[in-house]
Amino acid sequence: MKARSFVSLVAAACLCFAAQGAKAQGTTTTTPDSTKVTQATPAPIDTDPSYKIGPQDVLRIDVWKEPDISRLVPVRPDGKITLPLLNDIQAAGLTPLQLGAKISEGLKKFITSPQVTVGVTEINSRRVFVTGEVARPGAFPLLPNMTVLQALSSSGGFTQFARVKNIYVLRMEDGKQVKHPFNYKDAVSGKHAEQNIILEGGDIIVVP
Repeated sequence: MKARSFVSLVAAACLCFAAQGAKAQGTTTTTPDSTKVTQATPAPIDTDPSYKIGPQDVLRIDVWKEPDISRLVPVRPDGKITLPLLNDIQAAGLTPLQLGAKISEGLKKFITSPQVTVGVTEINSRRVFVTGEVARPGAFPLLPNMTVLQALSSSGGFTQFARVKNIYVLRMEDGKQVKHPFNYKDAVSGKHAEQNIILEGGDIIVVP
């Protein structure tokens, strides 16, 4: 009897530890496009109220009392996110407040008075790219009021083959790629200051 009681106690203790371990791990469910929000989910970072969401940003969507809808979602390259019930929603170009209102309006078909909060946990869209004949091509954080000249200075200088008079910036405007010329020699000598434009997220500086 004593041996049987001891075995029973050990089994009960194992079950208890297993339950505690499962509870500690949380209930995060991962899908290819999103992660459900739990206590371990990163908190939104402070952004300007006028900040517009961009591709590759990561958003935290909180729907009050709806844990199956609340989740982390990445903004796809096409600017959309995917949420349960609503499927694809355009996010890029909207502020978090505007997106929250849009999601709330869509959820009214399924939920009574949905309360939605949208936060940005990762800002990945605020980057510019430098490619071509530079020492360190790649993506660089877009700083406030960053110009072409400043971005080039972050890329480590030019190679010996660079045609610095024929640099250009590629930018998407109204769905079309627009080419903005930039003459480095003119810029450093103070000529044609209008070519040293302030960069926007997603701009590509090409050094041929």
